[in-house]
Amino acid sequence: MARHSVAIIGDGAMTAGMAFEAMNNAGVQPGLPLLVVLNDNDMSISPPVGALNRYLAQLMSGRFYAAAKNMGKQVLKPLPSLFELAKRVEEQAKGLVLPATLFEKFGFNYIGPIDGHDLNTLVPMLENVKQLMAKGAGPQFLHVVTKKGQGYKLAEADPIAYHGPGKFDPAVGLTKSTTLSKPTFTQIFGQWLCDMAAQDSRLVGITPAMREGSGMVEFEKRFPQRYHDVGIAEQHALTFAAGLACEGMKPGGGDLFDVFAAGL
Repeated sequence: MARHSVAIIGDGAMTAGMAFEAMNNAGVQPGLPLLVVLNDNDMSISPPVGALNRYLAQLMSGRFYAAAKNMGKQVLKPLPSLFELAKRVEEQAKGLVLPATLFEKFGFNYIGPIDGHDLNTLVPMLENVKQLMAKGAGPQFLHVVTKKGQGYKLAEADPIAYHGPGKFDPAVGLTKSTTLSKPTFTQIFGQWLCDMAAQDSRLVGITPAMREGSGMVEFEKRFPQRYHDVGIAEQHALTFAAGLACEGMKPGGGDLFDVFAAGL
């Protein structure tokens, strides 16, 4: 029995360089039975940022192309000669309306975007993709659009707070504790970063999509020109910090498990 490989990745994690290094390797292997599912919920731990997020939004807005193409095929089917002509010029026409996707340039067959909550569409689509891979069609890329917290209104309204809330009452949602608690490490770090930045204009803050988790919300408000969210790309965050440090800047930031302060 043939085996197929499925990789599932979120739109936030898609910004990491490793994802594209893997696609660069997989896309040139003909007949590779690989399916990459992009779960696009327009949400990382912090609000999504960067050029890739804008690109995915453009793909979403390009849905009109797919709808127009399918309607055109239905109209032309009774006229075989015209239908064949339409098929031959489809790629050229597509380039005028919606350029080939970045993922197709990597050698993947791009499918989507589709509603990930519509199981009546999603399940048959996965069956079709499985058949394509069984026929040796090569690596496939399925773009699935979902909503974080789907089905639970409180989580839909505040996806950041409900990203990792711990125990709570589903009937009433999150409730604030009535007992006094000691300042957390995150709060102390965030205040310290602001204090240091107020004293030294060379200090800049960098975070890989962890503004809230790193206690950098206040830093962004007070020093917006010195705040950088690079998305879920820790490798770039460190390299970016090293480059700034080499030029005399003092980068600090990170997330709860890899706080760095190069040059401090």
